[in-house]
Amino acid sequence: MRVLFIAPYPTAQAPSQRFRYEQYFKLMEKEGIQYEVSSFIDRKAWEILYRPGHLFQKFSALIRGYWRRIGDMFRLHRYDVVFIHREASPFGLPVFEWLITKVFRKYTVYDFDDAIWVPNASESNSNLTMVFKRFHNVADTCRWVSVVSVGNKYLAEFASKLNGRVVINPTTIDTDEHHNTLTDHDNEKFVIGWTGSHSTLKYLNDIYPILARLEASFDFEFHVICDTPPKTDLKSVKFVKWNKETEIEDLLKFNVGIMPLPDDIWSKGKCGFKALQYMALGIPAIVSNVGVNAEIVDHGKNGFVCQTPEDWFQHLNMMISDPELVRNLSLHTRDKIVDNYSVKSNSRNFLSLLKNQDRS
Repeated sequence: MRVLFIAPYPTAQAPSQRFRYEQYFKLMEKEGIQYEVSSFIDRKAWEILYRPGHLFQKFSALIRGYWRRIGDMFRLHRYDVVFIHREASPFGLPVFEWLITKVFRKYTVYDFDDAIWVPNASESNSNLTMVFKRFHNVADTCRWVSVVSVGNKYLAEFASKLNGRVVINPTTIDTDEHHNTLTDHDNEKFVIGWTGSHSTLKYLNDIYPILARLEASFDFEFHVICDTPPKTDLKSVKFVKWNKETEIEDLLKFNVGIMPLPDDIWSKGKCGFKALQYMALGIPAIVSNVGVNAEIVDHGKNGFVCQTPEDWFQHLNMMISDPELVRNLSLHTRDKIVDNYSVKSNSRNFLSLLKNQDRS
C-alpha cells in the first residue's frame, strides 16, 4: 500500500500534524505501508508564515504551494490512499479535493481536529484569511471523501450529517518514545504552566486576573511555553520559547498544567491536546469545562474541570497550598492517557482508516 499525505505545513512542525498522523509513520513502516508527504507550505515559507508583513514572500509561497498541488495531481496514480489533513490548499474552491475524489476517484481520508468550518484566523493573517478563505469547503470535502477522520464527538456530529462513514480518531500522545518521562514535582518554587501557539495566547487573558489574585498570597512561577511572548505584566510570568528539542524538558518543570478555553463553537471542536501532554508526563491538568476536556480530565482524580473564574481560583489555590494533593493527583494522570489517548491504544483505529477494503 502507498499513501500520499496532503497537508498544509512541513513535516515535524505543526502540532496538529505531528500528533494526528506523523507519529504513526513508524507503525506504518512496520506494517509495510509506504508513504509520502506533500505540504502546501514549504519550510522556507513556514519561517515567516505567522509573522506580520512579508507579503511578497507569502505570495511567492502561495504560488509555490499551488504548483506543488498541481504536480500532486499528476502523480496520484502511484498511490492507493490519499490522506488530506485539514485542506489541500488554503484559499478558493476545493478544486484539488474535487479532482482527487471525483475525477481520479481515489480512496480518500479527510482528517481534521478543529471546527475548521468556523471562521477563525491568526491576528497576523486575519485580513488575508477572511477575504480569500472559503470555510464551506469543509462541508463539501466531507461529502466527497471515502471516510472522515475527526478528533472528537463534536466534530463527528458535524461530519456525520455529510458522510456515512465517520471515524473518531483522537489526537494522541506517543507515550513510548516521546512523552515517556514523569515529572518529580520537586521544584523549589511551584510552577503553573501553559503551552501553546501564538494563536491560542488569547485564551490566557481570562486567567491573568486570577493569577494576579494568587500573586498576592503565593510566590510561584507561571511558565508560558510559546513561539511568542505573552502580553502581560504579571510578576510570576516566565516566557519559555517553544523548542522541539527541549519541549519535554520544559514541560516537566510544571507542577500543574492549565488549559483555559471560552465556551464557543471553535473551542468545542478542540481535542484537549494540552491536557493530554500534561497528563502523559504526570502533570495534573486544570481545564475549562468545554468540549472533550471533561472526558480527558477526571475531576478530583487527575485534575480539575472549571466552570467559572472562581473555580479556577479555588483549584489553583488548593494546589499551590497543598503539594501532597498535587502528588496524589499526578498518580492517576499518565494511565488515563496511555489507556485512552496514546499512539499504542489508537494504532488499530488509525490503521483501519487506511486499510478499509471498500474503495468504491
